Amino acid sequence: MFILGDGVIPIVVKIDEPQDSDYAETKITHVGFVDPYGVEGLLILTANDGKEFHMRAFSGEVARHITNFREGQRGAIPTIYNMVEEIAELNELVLVKIKVYESGNVLRANVYFTGKRDLVMRNYRASDAIALASFYNIPILVRKNLLKEKMEA
Repeated sequence: MFILGDGVIPIVVKIDEPQDSDYAETKITHVGFVDPYGVEGLLILTANDGKEFHMRAFSGEVARHITNFREGQRGAIPTIYNMVEEIAELNELVLVKIKVYESGNVLRANVYFTGKRDLVMRNYRASDAIALASFYNIPILVRKNLLKEKMEA
């Protein structure tokens, strides 16, 4: 067993359980920056029903990584995401989904791996988990209470 990030101990669960009805599968439909200097990232996750979740207050560096991964640039420069991939491969694991939720006033995510065994890493930064999801091109599940009707300008 290995421990990454904030030291949360992985918990073994069944990965192939039916999708939790409190979560909706989303896709990244926009990545950008809040400020003109690219310090603060912004992204929009959109569910199949058109509802959206607007996320901000994460680093511009993570936003740039997400953009690169979506464009297929996974290995241009070594990143922490490449390291996670290598550790997972060495342990015969693959990332299969993430679940984004609110914990107090911050966004967190659970990261689900499967392979030799099922592994859930709990309570990680949502922005990093979304970057991993874009790196692996896997489902991003968002708690439904975070999704809002699309806003028209």
